Amino acid sequence: MENTTAFVQSLQQLVDPSSHLALAPPLARWDVRVDGREHRVELTTGYPLAAGTVAALREQVEGLAQVAGGVLAGFEARHRVAAHAVQPGLSPVPRVRNVIAVGSGKGGVGKSTTAVNLALALQRLGAKVGVLDADVYGPSVPAMLGLSGRPESPDNKSIEPLRAFGVEAMSIGLLVDTDTPMIWRGPMATSALTQLFTDTRWDDLDYLIVDLPPGTGDIQLTLAQKIPVAGAVIVTTPQEIATLDARKALKMFEKVNVPVLGIVENMAVHVCSNCGHAEHLFGQGGGQAMAAQYGVPLLGSLPLDLRIREQGDAGTPVVAAAPDSAPAQAYLAAAQAMAAQLAARPRASIAIVSTLA
Repeated sequence: MENTTAFVQSLQQLVDPSSHLALAPPLARWDVRVDGREHRVELTTGYPLAAGTVAALREQVEGLAQVAGGVLAGFEARHRVAAHAVQPGLSPVPRVRNVIAVGSGKGGVGKSTTAVNLALALQRLGAKVGVLDADVYGPSVPAMLGLSGRPESPDNKSIEPLRAFGVEAMSIGLLVDTDTPMIWRGPMATSALTQLFTDTRWDDLDYLIVDLPPGTGDIQLTLAQKIPVAGAVIVTTPQEIATLDARKALKMFEKVNVPVLGIVENMAVHVCSNCGHAEHLFGQGGGQAMAAQYGVPLLGSLPLDLRIREQGDAGTPVVAAAPDSAPAQAYLAAAQAMAAQLAARPRASIAIVSTLA
């Protein structure tokens, strides 16, 4: 028994390479059975792990078993995503365990591209995922996911999300013609967002990624007041002028009691497809400096890569079209780090019931 306890303690010191967090409670649980020299190990995490991470962990567990004087007779990794705490006065809603908002201080930093690829990355990792396009005035998620047609309403009250690449999606862009401008005042736009969230028949999602419009206006305030959000991610590019605006988005989430899970630095480096030369076109280290200043993790630095733009325009995002490519692997690592940061946060302490009118 004493040897088993020591072995479990050694396992809890192993680290997720994407988030750099130790795989110990509340992030993960290790179950060990020892029969003579044979060690059988089960790892249950509160978020999905990439296949490469699982393989690397297996090797480390095998080494720890040998150090303990045994052999690894079996290793299994699984995940179980729980609902996590949201803003005071709100509770997670049925069919959606965790809402994660993706925001930015300004437009043009690749926020929507990042949101869509993070959602697809979570799905590839094994989670059930949806995307809510909250940019009522400039919805781009349908085009990025190659979606068209109107959602169905089986009961004339709720609407079925459309699906692409295993991810559910809803957007005002699916309910109006492509070239129809949304000339709405703030209350109409915020009402539309609330209805899209509450009236969509989400199918028991682990994560709902909400692609916010840029800035800190009415939509963001409605999200904070009426929609239970478990965490937020800030997207920025490295240059100082972009991080200045991203700081405002980060402080906004702090003021409305939405925890910031981390920062994603987009367009961090460009690698020439002809010669392989790497160049930091938009500066270097801005995301890391901002993360250090505010005490939040840098979830990932994503490349400025032609494939990301081309495949997004074609409606086949890079994570779906080229999952083994360097850009897709960067999104997968960032998604795993984001999910790990959420898993480390407190869980929802009350039953999952809707608090929305």
